[in-house]
Parts: sequence; structure tokens; C-alpha cells
Amino acid sequence: MPGTYYNEIDPFCADWLRNLIFHGLIADGDVDTRSVEDVLPSDLKGYTQCHFFAGIGVWSLALRNAGWRDDEPVWTGSCPCQPFSAAGKRGGVADERHLWPAWFHLIEECRPRVVFGEQVASKAGLGWLDLVQADLEGAGYASAAVDLCAAGVGAPHIRQRLYFVADSDERKRGRLSDGEGCERNRAAAGWQQSYGVVKSGGEPSVLGDAERKGLAQQRSKRGAPCGSAGANSRQTVKRAGAPVSFWSDCDWLPCIDGKARPVEPGTQPLAYGIAGRVGRLRAYGNALVAPCATAFIRAYREIAP
Repeated sequence: MPGTYYNEIDPFCADWLRNLIFHGLIADGDVDTRSVEDVLPSDLKGYTQCHFFAGIGVWSLALRNAGWRDDEPVWTGSCPCQPFSAAGKRGGVADERHLWPAWFHLIEECRPRVVFGEQVASKAGLGWLDLVQADLEGAGYASAAVDLCAAGVGAPHIRQRLYFVADSDERKRGRLSDGEGCERNRAAAGWQQSYGVVKSGGEPSVLGDAERKGLAQQRSKRGAPCGSAGANSRQTVKRAGAPVSFWSDCDWLPCIDGKARPVEPGTQPLAYGIAGRVGRLRAYGNALVAPCATAFIRAYREIAP
């Protein structure tokens, strides 16, 4: 079976990818630690799947979870978000980390049939998406995009991101370009009320509004432990009547600032003394929300099988 290509310049993440590949948790393949600017189209010959800015391989995991076979061609990429994030210096396209032009060059030369990607859902991120879709459509791809948040797939946090797909198949052009795709993407991601994220009047619930209402208020409403709980204790929270999701059994860890924070069940706190703590924090912080990417991929398959 032809292999998979992963491009990731961060040494810590590159080692993480190799470990995931070794244990069969993502598609088997090779890890290239060069900058995407140094990759030549000829370097990608023979690879069925190519994942750029691969991080810790979440696109590969999401594809598998969506029923996409490892030997089924696809490209993915999560271009650096720092130039377009409200938390960064907001350099935009003038930032040296604006690497879409380098990746697009490879797309133009190699002509993958399907390309998935994502970017931070800021005002600058929307401008970036305009550029990306203009380039892709100019190269003969049909494209569609949707704004998804982690709370839309049951997570107890927001993590708003723009997901896009580009397809070179002329038969699918109308399906992706007529707006139908975005509506189906929203539905497939449980965007309405599947996870209790939106109330009947359209008002965000506490699950989808962690930033504004505060974790302390959410804890009191949802039965999570209060700040007086022991620093090493944790409690599993189940919301009565809520559909089962990836985050249904999240743990709430009380912290020294008196707040409790949701984590995946069984997650070890990244405290001082944990090996590779900084690298792990960076990798987790830049990673995709796998259920979001999975829902987006599944929606694409429904629209353009």
C-alpha cells in the first residue's frame, strides 16, 4: 500500500507522529521535518496521502474516524494560525509564517483530488480563507467552507475554527459551490441542538459560552466540583438528558485559582515535573478537535460521494 507523507517542522511533534505511526494509531508513512517551503513536488511522488503542518496527526485520525481509508488519496493542511489569530501579532499575509503560498504551489503542481484544511475563525482568518478559496477556484477546484466550534460536537469549550474542502472533480463543483454544503456541514456537526449547544431561542447554552459566563457559574449549574475541592481531586460530570458524545464523561479538575477546568477522562495534568511539558502543551494547543474534523469530512462525503 502506498505510504502517507507527514510534514512537520517541530521536532517534538515529529517524534510524536513517529510514535503514533509505530503504534498504528494514524496512517503508516514518513515524517519530513523540512519547512514546506523546501519541499519539492517531486518529493511527494508515490504518496497517497499528504498531511502538511501535520502537528500530532489529528487529520489522519479524523479521516479514519470518518471512514476514509488509509489508501484513499487526500491532502490535508492546517496552515499556521499565528499571523491571523487575535492572540498573536496579527501580521497577516506579511508574517513569515503565512505559508499558504508555499503549500498552494505544491497543490497546483501535484493536483491532489481532495484537499482539507482549517484556520482560526477570526476576522483575519476569514480574509485568509477568501485568499485560499480564490486561489483554489482559480486552479480549477470547487471549494466550500464552514465555521465550526468544539462545543458543536459536545466539547465543554469553544475552539472556533474555519474548515474548508477543495475538490477537483467537475461533477462535484455545483454541490460544493451552491451553499448546500455549509448547511449540511452544520447539521452533520450537530450544530442545532444535538448536544444542547443552542437553546430553542438561539441563545448559546453554558456549554457553548464558557468564555462569557465563566467556569464557576457553569460548575454550579452542571454539578461540577467547586473551588474548595482538593487540588488533586477530580469529578466526572454527566449532564442529565444530554446525548452521549466524546465529552459526555469529562473530568473537572479543581485548580489553585479556585476554578475547575474540563479535561478528557484519564488525562494527566501537564504539571511541572511532567516530561516534555512545554512541548505537550504546544502540541495540544495547536491540535485540531478531532470530532469537529471528523464531522466535516463525513458531511463532505454525504454531499460529494
